[in-house]
Amino acid sequence: MLNFSLYNPTRIHFGQGQIAQISREIPADAKVLVTYGGGSIKSNGVYGQVSEALKNHQWVEFSGIEPNPGYDTLMRAQQLIKAHDIDYLLAVGGGSVVDGTKFIAAAALYEGDDPWDILAKGQEVTRALPLAAVLTLPATGSESNGNSVVTRDGSKLAFSSALVRPLFAVLDPQVSLSLSDRQISNGVVDAFVHITEQYLTYPVDAKVQDRFAEGLLLTLIEEGPKALTAEGKTDLKVRGNIMWSATQALNGLIGAGVPQDWATHMIGHELTGAYGIDHARTLSIVLPAVMKVCRQSKREKLLQYATRVWQLTGENEEQIIDEAIRLTEQFFVDMAVPVRLAEVNLGLAEVEHLLAKLEQHGMSALGENGDITLAVSREILSAAL
Repeated sequence: MLNFSLYNPTRIHFGQGQIAQISREIPADAKVLVTYGGGSIKSNGVYGQVSEALKNHQWVEFSGIEPNPGYDTLMRAQQLIKAHDIDYLLAVGGGSVVDGTKFIAAAALYEGDDPWDILAKGQEVTRALPLAAVLTLPATGSESNGNSVVTRDGSKLAFSSALVRPLFAVLDPQVSLSLSDRQISNGVVDAFVHITEQYLTYPVDAKVQDRFAEGLLLTLIEEGPKALTAEGKTDLKVRGNIMWSATQALNGLIGAGVPQDWATHMIGHELTGAYGIDHARTLSIVLPAVMKVCRQSKREKLLQYATRVWQLTGENEEQIIDEAIRLTEQFFVDMAVPVRLAEVNLGLAEVEHLLAKLEQHGMSALGENGDITLAVSREILSAAL
């Protein structure tokens, strides 16, 4: 196991009715900006619960944070922050709203000329407004980590800072019952790939992390398809297990002391930035291709994955790996997401554009070994056709 330091101070309030905890968590004298997306929280009851919890607070709202939050949208929130002397942010939504609110928090106190430099130039975040989250769509784990992704002019870039980690997060499975099938599918697949990015690398005898990761993968494989059935759409046990799995997938626990990949995400970000494809659907396309192209460097963990997650046995290791990849693709198909570029109307002509974007963003040494060059990325994208 590799050396690591692990600290996650986000307080989690899990379960039905926990949105009421907001009233006790946010300081009474705080001036709060509530951020959200397209307004679904007003039809599913979440907005009403948040309003009730904040009835004794001073607060204003900022809506319209889109999927893959846009820089220009997020910068408009700065006007409200200045006009109302805001000193606390509450993100109410899925990963995009939480990610966007993290950038709003960092940009509000940024002392440089252009907050975009936090993303484009990797400028360090030295100050940020405090924030918290009410999760409505389990997927990204953003509610208990310091990671954020923002989109601008066809570029989807990330930053990370402990200063934008939510102070607390509310996870009420009840609020996820109103999600569409597409949102459910995207959330489960996003969490699944977060886990594999930290698991399908090479062994370092991190038995605890591996077993946690395998348990989360098994839970998503078991519960994900259920959530798309008529019975699962109203089953709080199913939704609760998915919600908690998604949080655990990227809160730092399973990634502590192990090598991490993230090539699937970096390539996927270019697909989203260039063609507007849902984040999770880029991951379901790219991950199987990464597994195929990088099967030798990932061989030991692929065999472990095949044995422990898919319960595959036999003497022919190549066939076992092939079957594990096939079952992974089948799981994605069962979750109603694409596994080929052709399914999102992209072909060989778009591969070169994606490679140019990877080069532009400095993504030419990806993977846990830094050996996924642009040439290897071309192989991966070609395998995904």
